[in-house]
Amino acid sequence: MPVGRIPRWFEQRCSGGTCISFWFRGTKLPAKSILFAILLKDDIPSLHAVVISLRFNGDRVSLKNSKMGQLLIFSMNSLPNYYAPLYGNGWNDALPGCGKGWNHVEVKLNVAPGKAYKVRPNSHIPTYKPFYPSFFSWLCILHSPSSSSSSSSINYAWKYDVFISFRGQDTRYSFTGNLYKALCDKGIHAFIDDEELQTGDEITPSLLEAIKQSRIAVIVLSPNYASSSFCLDELVNILDFIKGNNRLVLPVFYDVDPSDVRHQRSSFGEAMIEHEKRFKNDMNKVQKWKEALQQVSNLSGYHFKYGDGYEYMFIGNMVENISKKIRRRVPLPVADHLVGLESPVSKVSSLLDVESNNGVLMVGIHGIGGIGKTTLALTVYNLIADNFESSCFLENVRENSNRHGLVHLQTILLYELLGEKDIKLTSSKQGTSEIQKRLCGKKVLLVLDDVDEKEQLKAIAGKPDWFGPGSRVMITTWDKHLLTLYSVERTYEVKGLNKNESFSLLTWKAFKTDTVSPRYASVLTCAVKYASGLPLALEVIGSNLFGKDLEQWQSALDQYEKILDNKIRKILQVSFDALGKDVRSVFLDIACCFKGYTLMEVTNLLQAHYGSCMRYHVGVLVEKSLIKIDENGKVMIHDLIEDMGKAIVLEESPEMPGKRSRLWFYQDILRVLENNQKLVSLKVLNFDDSDSLKEIPDVSSLQTLQEFSFRRCRNLVTIHSSIGFLPKLKILNAEDCSKLKNFPPAINLPSLEELGLSGCPSLESFPEIAEEMENVGWLDLEGTGIKDLPCSFRNLSGLWYLKMSRNNEMCKIPSVISMMPQLCSCYIWGGGDKGRVSAKQEEGLQGILTHSLPSSNLQHLYLPNWKLSDEFFPLAVAWFPNVKCLDLRGNDFTVLPQCIQQFRFLWWLNVDDCEHLREIKGIPPSMKDFAAINCKSLSPRGTSMLINKQLHENGGMTFALPGRRIPRWFERHKRGESISFWFRGNYFPFKGLCLAILIKDELTFPVWIRPIVTINGNQVPRGREIKMDQLFIFDLSMTNCYDYDEALSFEDEWNHAEVSYEARDNVYRVVPTESIAKEIGMHILKLKQESSIMQDIRFTYPYEKTKLIIMMLSIVYHKHTTSLLMKTCIDF
Repeated sequence: MPVGRIPRWFEQRCSGGTCISFWFRGTKLPAKSILFAILLKDDIPSLHAVVISLRFNGDRVSLKNSKMGQLLIFSMNSLPNYYAPLYGNGWNDALPGCGKGWNHVEVKLNVAPGKAYKVRPNSHIPTYKPFYPSFFSWLCILHSPSSSSSSSSINYAWKYDVFISFRGQDTRYSFTGNLYKALCDKGIHAFIDDEELQTGDEITPSLLEAIKQSRIAVIVLSPNYASSSFCLDELVNILDFIKGNNRLVLPVFYDVDPSDVRHQRSSFGEAMIEHEKRFKNDMNKVQKWKEALQQVSNLSGYHFKYGDGYEYMFIGNMVENISKKIRRRVPLPVADHLVGLESPVSKVSSLLDVESNNGVLMVGIHGIGGIGKTTLALTVYNLIADNFESSCFLENVRENSNRHGLVHLQTILLYELLGEKDIKLTSSKQGTSEIQKRLCGKKVLLVLDDVDEKEQLKAIAGKPDWFGPGSRVMITTWDKHLLTLYSVERTYEVKGLNKNESFSLLTWKAFKTDTVSPRYASVLTCAVKYASGLPLALEVIGSNLFGKDLEQWQSALDQYEKILDNKIRKILQVSFDALGKDVRSVFLDIACCFKGYTLMEVTNLLQAHYGSCMRYHVGVLVEKSLIKIDENGKVMIHDLIEDMGKAIVLEESPEMPGKRSRLWFYQDILRVLENNQKLVSLKVLNFDDSDSLKEIPDVSSLQTLQEFSFRRCRNLVTIHSSIGFLPKLKILNAEDCSKLKNFPPAINLPSLEELGLSGCPSLESFPEIAEEMENVGWLDLEGTGIKDLPCSFRNLSGLWYLKMSRNNEMCKIPSVISMMPQLCSCYIWGGGDKGRVSAKQEEGLQGILTHSLPSSNLQHLYLPNWKLSDEFFPLAVAWFPNVKCLDLRGNDFTVLPQCIQQFRFLWWLNVDDCEHLREIKGIPPSMKDFAAINCKSLSPRGTSMLINKQLHENGGMTFALPGRRIPRWFERHKRGESISFWFRGNYFPFKGLCLAILIKDELTFPVWIRPIVTINGNQVPRGREIKMDQLFIFDLSMTNCYDYDEALSFEDEWNHAEVSYEARDNVYRVVPTESIAKEIGMHILKLKQESSIMQDIRFTYPYEKTKLIIMMLSIVYHKHTTSLLMKTCIDF
């Protein structure tokens, strides 16, 4: 795009650099909400491409080549995501390592001039150096042409927390200087203008930019403040850019009376008289100053007068309050595609009248379910929250009051508004009294979302005088009568979307774009008419028909038309009826029992019942908008959809709970159990998080039960033995029951597929398995007090994965693990009582030797920190002959003996932190991946077998081990951070090159290395990350170059490649590459299948000799024949 500047509406700019960064909060990258722009310098030649790389918390997650003119504008959503999401493509899901707090994103540029390195006889392939763009800017916006609202899942990355406006001659070296230091000491990033940098009376662009990029403004109104035209201009801009954008402005009336500021009396009046004389030809400016002074005087702020108290105490209190505001004010996440909110936000904001501090206002937002009440309230909340001392968005009042009670909600409210953690309430009446007493003088913003009963309002926001002047309360409800009953006079009814807005939302959900083929115009019109402006219905319909062709659209809409008059439930149930049998069942499970669980918890709980299709089923439900995954990874369902699912189950037996397939209401469950009713169809029973549950009673009547969960029941001690004899039970989950001691001594559950006992430290014994149970495949016993496993444990004949952790009572490896015919992976973490002697460390294996046959199926064996001695290996070779991955970190053996060669299939071996290991005498024949990091006793002589040239000649090796030098058989040695070479043809020789990195002696901590390959200036996506010791030997197959041969642009002749790396430490801090490598080496592998590879790889410029010949011949022949000679030499 040939444009001379970046558009002004880009808020954040960075001049003359190659990167820009910002922060966002939450677990999803808001890619749809961000635009970037790159502007090149005028003297830069035309470019072929710009290489854009994106780093997330220090880890690169995207890389893209893009064609470019003078100006390039692109969205983050257009960049590829290295990590494939669970559902769909792009940036829709959480990234690995994404925290719930603040995350850092950096976008970096490399720009190559001209076409990518076309080799010419008279040219040399240059070392790749980027050109730098003049401006690289980003903007937070929405990809929604019909909406002016912005996503609040992202913070606008304020450069400064606080901007301080002050009169230098009054307070620079006293109050303001002390305030600035106190803010900095508190960790608050404050901007204070350096008077010496200012020239004249005009505000500089840099100062104006500082105002725009500040979150809060503090205006120190001292006696001589108004005498400065510069200060007054600064004040006008602050009120315009900060206050005008709903950010916080805090005036400090420093030895002045607010009424003098408001009415321009005393020193303020005298100053304005002088300004009127000086600017008599520009009275509009003077009028703006007067209005600004009047406006700032009406704001709530701080007052200080000499003699009224200590200044340092005043500053301390002020800084503490500002700190609380900064910590408190984090935008809450809103929907990813907002439509039609401009007018509703404006109207609700008008009803709230935030500018007025007189009295307390309550505003009700009402409308049918799914119409967007919560979204509207969230958007308004984010816009105005900075204007209050404290704010609280109390979500799902109806659900939480029913589930946890009103006391729970009152406790949350007091904690959010007062910041006190140890609030204990014994009754809702006490909570009511505390709210009224503690908040009556505090200006607060309170949102009560989804209220359905008057008692909820009475307990949380009984009367306006419960809160301080200027407070605002927003209430969302579907019941307008409730607002009338509670005397809420200011109300706003959320209307449905208009036709254009409905089209926008529907097309986005159905096609993931705003541009749709005209062929779909008719069916879209029908769908919009059917939804009647209900956003939830539009989402459900659009998701249901995503990816469908026109004929399928028409068929589905014919079905919709038949039930047009059945309103909301029928609209939702159309999508439910379209689901397959198993997907329906998963939906009912989630709607009745698992709302609010994390996606991982739901998947783990239900996977045993639905098998490997569970992820697919959940994906279908997400696509159909029947469930959603929130920013914390929790599975959420809209109220109406949840009610629909529960209604479906209730209809199975309206009067007899025992005949229903699922029970979720506590009273129903107790009634059934107490009456010992015979439950003919109950399948799911859930007691999770029930603190009142101390004992599981007799459940022998639940013969149809398939899922029984009572996780995180902190006071549960005993489980009745009848639970061990339910013939159809598939899932039994007792995880994280910290007091559970008495589990059934024996179980016979032939249908059991999942048994959850992890996190039960009081559980000391595993039950006897009375008969064969072949369906349990995965068992996690980590965090239990189990001392050993009984011999009958082998009746879990289908078990293929076992995980345990050594506790203080477990001193030997359970011998029964070798008796498990299907056991493939066994993780038994050591690290219990470090004071124990090592005599029994191999006792478990001795038991294996005595009582069992070799375990032929065990392939992954993890035994770290067991203090295993040299006696371990002969036993392990005999009884685990087929092991492929062996983790022996932190053990006490001194040698890897020759017998280890009998592990014919072992390809991955880790002996990190084996401090007594001195020598390696044997190497398994299939070894490809070996790590011996922090083996302090292992000398270079002891590792000689590992750096043997023949061992590495077949390629595919990754070794991290101690070492003082790179092996001599590496042909190429180079000091620095990278190494380069040339290769010929259209095939990258990733199997033909072996590399070595030797780290510097002064680097005392372990680092993680990720190799990076750049070909003809184009960086290929990175390979896997490897932890390394002093010496790291690997081949280029680990860089993933081979996956991108077709996508890369290779030259017909020679191509230039560079291998570099990036590094981090154990806490994910980036380590500068220049501080790591002492030397890098490269070796050409002598592969049989790559016989010509020596001729196709060069470590020096291939045409160097050609250039020399041309130079010599050009001396003999006339200059005009040089080009001909050059061509002749190349052809030759």
